[in-house]
Amino acid sequence: MDQISTAVKQLYDTYPFPPDPLSDEPPPGYNWRWCWSVAHSFCTGQTPQQQQIRILDAGCGTGSSTEYLIQLNPEAAVLGIDLSEGAINVAKERCQRSGISTAGTPVPEFKRLSVYDIDQLDGQFDFINCVGMLHHLPDPIQGLQNLASKLAPGGLIHIFVYAELGRWEIRLMQQAIALLQNKDAVDYQKGVKIGRQLFATLPKDNRLVNYEATRWAMENQRDECFADMYVHPQEIDYNIKTLFELIDASGLEFIGFSNPDYWNPERLLSQSAELMQQVQVLSERDRYRLIELLDPEISHYEFFLGKPPLPRANWSDDQALKAAIPEISPCLNGWPAQTLFDSNYQLASLSEAEYEFMQACDANQTAPKTVGEILTQVQLDLAGVRSLQSRQFILLTPG
Repeated sequence: MDQISTAVKQLYDTYPFPPDPLSDEPPPGYNWRWCWSVAHSFCTGQTPQQQQIRILDAGCGTGSSTEYLIQLNPEAAVLGIDLSEGAINVAKERCQRSGISTAGTPVPEFKRLSVYDIDQLDGQFDFINCVGMLHHLPDPIQGLQNLASKLAPGGLIHIFVYAELGRWEIRLMQQAIALLQNKDAVDYQKGVKIGRQLFATLPKDNRLVNYEATRWAMENQRDECFADMYVHPQEIDYNIKTLFELIDASGLEFIGFSNPDYWNPERLLSQSAELMQQVQVLSERDRYRLIELLDPEISHYEFFLGKPPLPRANWSDDQALKAAIPEISPCLNGWPAQTLFDSNYQLASLSEAEYEFMQACDANQTAPKTVGEILTQVQLDLAGVRSLQSRQFILLTPG
């Protein structure tokens, strides 16, 4: 285990990742999965009771995710940990240069620390971000169990791990590079050189060349990205079965994938009522497996786990919905406008009634009104409010 961790540390000391450029301004845009209010609403149906929380960015790398966590959660105390001293140094410089840590927000902390030594940290965290780290551990189950031990009751973990079906070609190239590299597996610069020579030399209609060109070539222009993808010393790719073995061992509750549209069988089979009827008798996990088998482009899983007790809002109750306090999601681009980008950067259009309702929600910052009170002023019904909430345009606080 120590040998693998040392090799991983050496890779990221050589190629700090991700190689996002440093900037003298706060990061642009957003990722709603890193915003406590929106993530909490997605997982529980309602806004969190407090914003002054503790956030852990586990495997923070060069701090790109940490910087967004700070920007999107200005009242939170954020700690980033990583094995690589080189990556940590870049993360510190990133947050200092952008000014994100001096704009009235708590100053972020960074520690060079393995997830296996996480018991050295005091207290627990309300929100843990773990993107691209577990699949590089020699023992991901132990790593996730350690994170779970640091999650406060009612807390959430956002996780990103690799999926085997969409990375089949990557795995083949990894093995080819390793064969040609022979005993120089820790010479990551040599591995990058060999990999680039292979892509330049193979026939243009080669399957691996085509896959690289259509899926990854743009980001892999940077050696840091190429090295992370093709010469990493430790990688575990999952399928639905092995993914849920990992989740079940954590002792946490699986809340759901953060891209639920992909996991909807109607996306693939809605043209056949007979097939859809057969799908409905499958267990949830078997439905997930069926979807990834029928559409094997998925290269990663992104999902939320939680530690009970977790609140749950039931907005199917009309009276509860009317009593709720609505607010605009902070993860919208283009608001206020009837055409804007939603939380997933997809272009969306609002009806006139939806737009008027959201304008009233915007005014709630100064004079909070309930859903029921706003509906007396605009031509929207409760079904329209539920639609706005399910699409993450608005967040709801129980009245």
